[in-house]
Amino acid sequence: FADIGDTVRGKDLFYGNKQEKEKRDELDKKLKTIFKQIHGGLTKANGAQTYYKDATGDFLQLREDWWTANRETVWEAITCEVKSGSHYFRPTCDSGDARKPSLTQTDCRCPKSSDAKGAKDGDVNIVPTYFDYVPQYLR
Repeated sequence: FADIGDTVRGKDLFYGNKQEKEKRDELDKKLKTIFKQIHGGLTKANGAQTYYKDATGDFLQLREDWWTANRETVWEAITCEVKSGSHYFRPTCDSGDARKPSLTQTDCRCPKSSDAKGAKDGDVNIVPTYFDYVPQYLR
């Protein structure tokens, strides 16, 4: 499976059915448009626009670097308004007491005690998406 990082970076390898492929193609087209606009806003003076120039229009290096710089913010945006009773977080296999499934603890955020180096204090620390470093076919 692909996660949001794979999609943003243009590395979603899931081919699925025709209907899903059409939706992914539409999303990828929109992402290319967005990253073309980001590329247009880069400064020429420091060489950023030249560094990220992409003849194919995919802007894969720009997308990769953008994701690296913004993944924590994206995760916070996805999860910051998740309230009790919402369906964003689903029950896990076991709550640890062998009685019933439980919702993901701490809204999928890692505690400061894990040597997290998050940008903000409080309950938004680091992104628990370790899949960026695992090839898709192994997930």
